[in-house]
Amino acid sequence: MGVDNFVNWLHDTASTLHDNAAYLTELDSAIGDADHGANMDRGFQAVVAMLDETSFGSVDELMKKAGMTLVSKVGGASGPLYGTFFLRFGTALAGAELTPATIGEAFKAGVGGILQRGKAELGDKTMYDAWAPALDAYDAAVAGGSDLGGALTAAAEAAVKGRDATVPLVARKGRASYLGERSAGHQDPGATSTTLLLESAARTLA
Repeated sequence: MGVDNFVNWLHDTASTLHDNAAYLTELDSAIGDADHGANMDRGFQAVVAMLDETSFGSVDELMKKAGMTLVSKVGGASGPLYGTFFLRFGTALAGAELTPATIGEAFKAGVGGILQRGKAELGDKTMYDAWAPALDAYDAAVAGGSDLGGALTAAAEAAVKGRDATVPLVARKGRASYLGERSAGHQDPGATSTTLLLESAARTLA
């Protein structure tokens, strides 16, 4: 487990988001600005370009640079939120041994950054509705003795359930909240991209 694993995660996430860009934009067109897929694709393509030009001696440097790239390249809410996630994720791993427990703490730190910026709560119909159950599942898996692959798979499966649970919710945050009751019946695009990112982690970091 080292820098190369996390480079692979970023590459795989970028590829996955590119393949799903139209789908994410379709979801966002129903309750948002119809730009989530394009924004995420553009941001992670910029991360890939950065990876092609830069080498890193540590995971924390890599993750922080990815975060700064997203903040600078992505418009809307998703750039600052995902950028902050990777910045905090990297900061939490500075000087740490890479274990399921420390990586779990990094995920929690990253999501803490999202919450600090977005002020979302569970049930607001945001990406946090996928992140919250994912973190709980990850922690439970690690506490039960699971390795990293098992913990990430558990997190990704929980994120899927959290993502699907956003469909009937009425949005209370972001652009979707302007629609009021009309936001119900639509899957949240941020919870969807979060799930894609975690599924990618389960594929590549194990």
